[in-house]
Amino acid sequence: MQLNFVTVDVFTDQRFGGNPLAVVPDARGLAAQQMQSIAAEFNLAETTFVLPPKDPAHTAEVRIFTPRAELPFAGHPNIGTAFVLAQRDSASERVVNDPILFEEKAGLVRLDLIRDGTSVVGARLTAPQPLVRGDDIAVDVVAAACSLGAHDIETVHHRPCIASCGLPLVFAELKTRSALAAAQPQSEIFSEHLKADRATGVLLYAFDKEPGVDIQARMFAPLYGVPEDPATGSANLALAGLLASLRPETDLTLQLRIAQGVDMGRPSLLEAGVEKRNGRITAMRIGGQCVAMMRGSLEL
Repeated sequence: MQLNFVTVDVFTDQRFGGNPLAVVPDARGLAAQQMQSIAAEFNLAETTFVLPPKDPAHTAEVRIFTPRAELPFAGHPNIGTAFVLAQRDSASERVVNDPILFEEKAGLVRLDLIRDGTSVVGARLTAPQPLVRGDDIAVDVVAAACSLGAHDIETVHHRPCIASCGLPLVFAELKTRSALAAAQPQSEIFSEHLKADRATGVLLYAFDKEPGVDIQARMFAPLYGVPEDPATGSANLALAGLLASLRPETDLTLQLRIAQGVDMGRPSLLEAGVEKRNGRITAMRIGGQCVAMMRGSLEL
């Protein structure tokens, strides 16, 4: 049995940048364990498997796997999968209609394609679940898990905390860009204090003064087989929502340009937008460009 696949770089307009993603556009007949084995073989942050939708009004069912586990939702896999399906249908002269609707374990994910003229160059997704802020996490735990000192973590705006719009992560602001660059994950601390069933990983961020970028971020998820992720759409989507929720304005439109993967040599750019009305978050979106990289087939 031959199984076709495509790889793309997501949240970048340059090859060998952004976050690599493998997409299996037709995964009919595969069992979950086969999907997990294929994701482990690719050994990318995520691999997606596209299935016919349960509801014909939707575009597809999409399952997302890291090298070690299935995820209910993630950002760059959705962006890249929408891009791949649009490119595939364009090549066959079919029309891809906006919005794209993916059925996932976290719910229904809506995506709108980003076009340059008639060419599809990326996609933008809307959060499948409302922002939920969970427990605070001890500063010293986050510091130890990321090879930092407690003094490196900024707590003026918020203490390290769990937040989610479909995938729970720990969020911590750092005081300096240099502290962000120095961070490294310590798997044993994650295993002891930040177990995989509590939070997928830790997103560290620092406000940036560079032109064209508002925030620099890094994300570690070693218990999911992702020591560091070059671009994490779900995390930065929740981060944008968290930051908007902390602002004093009752009505707010917040736009953020977030750089990630810079310290890995895989620079990525994520563009997030949040709407806040009457003191509550009403919409969260994140998007970016994609670049096609490889096509091939798996022998099963």
